[in-house]
Amino acid sequence: METTPEAARFLEATEARLASVLSHGSGEVGQSDTLLNAGRHLCIGSGGKRVRPTMVHLFGLAAGAPEPSLLHVAVAAELVHSASLLHDDVVDAGMYRRGRPTVNALWGNVVAVMGGDLLLTLALDELATLDREVTFAAVRTVAEMTRATIGEVEARGDLSLSVERFRAIMEGKTGALFGFCGAAAGRLAGKDEVARRFEAFGRHLGVAFQIADDLKDLNGGDPGKPVFADFKSRTPSLPILLAAQMDEPLRRRIKDLWAFGSMADERVRELGTAVLATDAPRAALTLMDREIDAALDALGPLRDSPGADELTDWARRLGAAFR
Repeated sequence: METTPEAARFLEATEARLASVLSHGSGEVGQSDTLLNAGRHLCIGSGGKRVRPTMVHLFGLAAGAPEPSLLHVAVAAELVHSASLLHDDVVDAGMYRRGRPTVNALWGNVVAVMGGDLLLTLALDELATLDREVTFAAVRTVAEMTRATIGEVEARGDLSLSVERFRAIMEGKTGALFGFCGAAAGRLAGKDEVARRFEAFGRHLGVAFQIADDLKDLNGGDPGKPVFADFKSRTPSLPILLAAQMDEPLRRRIKDLWAFGSMADERVRELGTAVLATDAPRAALTLMDREIDAALDALGPLRDSPGADELTDWARRLGAAFR
């Protein structure tokens, strides 16, 4: 997502606020230097793209929401996202993120889990001065993200998982927070219909974003993530599920691979390449295009308004990047 001068200033303010929040926390939760160090390690200077704060800025521009309130939402969204990454790295036993050692690799699982919990409390505290409906929406968003992560963990190694069920997991893990960013901007502007449209846009775009991430796992498009990481963690990404549905012999080979406690890198590469050779990546792209179209449809008459036009352009470029 390209950054305008206005967005750049908003992101600078977001960075400054994050640094302040993570320097001492709030009240009693700010007493652990170790946990705050864990949060700083992931949140500050880690190469994060700040997609969610940028979206908050653009949603707010389109809705006419007050910037000081939007800043609190942007910081809260980034803290919630970072907390989910801390927890994910423990669940996945991840050792690197964005090219750097993970918090659990440096300080252990306890620090990573408790650090993630701390970031969630700081996120909710960040919203304390806003309309309480925004805080309630944030709580519901965290709950939905948690349920989706549980669903993903339960689905590990399950090649019979339906595409519909997997889409619900993607929406919960990524779309829910994107949707919160849009809905919060609309609510802060006092525009319920705008909030509804922006939430729907964010949810659909979040699913498309997750599909793109699944495709990058297969083609090495994410420099901060090892190729075929989903294979290694037995996570049934969308292309893997589609390939298993299309090719029964390949499904059996993947199932056999996942039955072993450890997997040879050569075998992982072999089956990852086999998935790429099927029509699954193309089918995943088709589903991603549908989500992008649904996101743009949700904007309706707002599509060409300042801010929303940049979100529209970003959504279109997300699909074009794989063509």
